[in-house]
Amino acid sequence: MPVYSMTGYASAQLGTPQGHTATESVASPSRRLGLEIRSVNSRFLDLSLRLPDELRALEPVLRTLVTQKIKRGKVEVRAWLEQADASALPDINPRLVQRLSSLQDTVQAWLPQARPLSVAEVLRFSTGTSAAPEDWSGPITALAHQSLDALLQARAQEGTRLATMLHERVSQLRTLALQSVPLVPRLVEQQRQRFMERWKEAMGLAEGSATPEAAQDRALSEATAFAIRIDVAEEVTRLQSHLDEIERLLHQGGDIGKRLDFLIQELHREANTLGSKSAALELTRISVDMKVLIEQMREQVQNIE
Repeated sequence: MPVYSMTGYASAQLGTPQGHTATESVASPSRRLGLEIRSVNSRFLDLSLRLPDELRALEPVLRTLVTQKIKRGKVEVRAWLEQADASALPDINPRLVQRLSSLQDTVQAWLPQARPLSVAEVLRFSTGTSAAPEDWSGPITALAHQSLDALLQARAQEGTRLATMLHERVSQLRTLALQSVPLVPRLVEQQRQRFMERWKEAMGLAEGSATPEAAQDRALSEATAFAIRIDVAEEVTRLQSHLDEIERLLHQGGDIGKRLDFLIQELHREANTLGSKSAALELTRISVDMKVLIEQMREQVQNIE
């Protein structure tokens, strides 16, 4: 299963062929139905639909279709109806228009805050026709499937790019982790030598104040405590484990964004701990470089479904 980004856009239009009637679940031949879907990143699925009044009853159908295929993201679905041919506009009945104007004046006299009729509403009420309402359920379902498939394809393409970038950052983090491993024994040995040199100096300055064996044991104990304090083997092991899990999820695909986000937090925690244990500029540099890479990963993981 591919990795999906939460960012995408798709649209589709359906022009109704001539010769169909409302009983065949299609629209008037002079009208065109359009549908577009936009999505951006969000912690959860935040779905909003903008539909004209004629399609408002189909909102549950659209909501069901979207939630079946999209799990996360701020998704906006917009549908519209437009005339396919301006010459096919209906003729207006002047008497009905006058009647509508009179009714509007009466309503606004009683309710001054009432809004005026729109042109679309005037056209709808003044055509003088009594045709049965058009059934858009079939066309809008077809358009929704078409748009969702295109949206998922766009999100999958973007998700592939994000996954490639994350694989690259994982590889770079592994390299940095391996660079830190041989530094700790080297630092421990250097510090042990320093402790022993200080012990010898102390023995020369204070002869007879302490037994050589006791002073040497004290120096070795200090060196051991230092080694324990700067040991980052546990952090490196956990970091490698988190990187393994990230790569496994990227190969698995699907709904992995939340789990990746959690693993990024864990990576950042290990990099912080490694930096706090740093006893050399080289280890500090490795920790900083790790944090930069992890922050880049965090920004991209926010866009994965």
